[in-house]
Amino acid sequence: MPLFTVRPEKETQLLERMAALGIREADLVERFVRGTGKGGQKVNKTSSCVYVLHRPSGIEIKCQRERSQSLNRFLARRELCDRIEERMRGAQSARQQAFEKIRRQKRRRSRRQKQRMLADKHHQSEKKGLRTRVGMD
Repeated sequence: MPLFTVRPEKETQLLERMAALGIREADLVERFVRGTGKGGQKVNKTSSCVYVLHRPSGIEIKCQRERSQSLNRFLARRELCDRIEERMRGAQSARQQAFEKIRRQKRRRSRRQKQRMLADKHHQSEKKGLRTRVGMD
C-alpha cells in the first residue's frame, strides 16, 4: 500500500534515497500541525502541515507547501534527505554553491574594482558615440 499520494516510482526513489543516507522511519518523529497563512478557513481547520524531526541529526523540517497532508509528508522527507546530503557533502552541495554565488554577487566591490568598471563603461560609451551618423557639413 502506498504511503504517499505520489507516483509509485517517486515513492520508491525516495525510500531508496532514505535507505542510502541511513534514514530510518523509526528515527523520525512526525507530527501534524494546523497550517497558517493563506488559505482561509480550510487551512485553519485541517492539520495538513507536517513537522518531521530526525532524532540522530536533530534536523527539523516543517512542510506546508501543499493542501494534502500525504503530499506534505513526502515533501518533508525529501527536504530531510536534501539537508542530510548537504551536511555530508558540505561545500560540494548544489544548494551551498547557490548560496555562495548569491553572496558573491551581493558582495560590495572594492574601490579600485569599481573605478575600473566605470572606466570600462565610459570607454564603451565613447565607442558608441563614434557610431553616430556623419553630417553633411
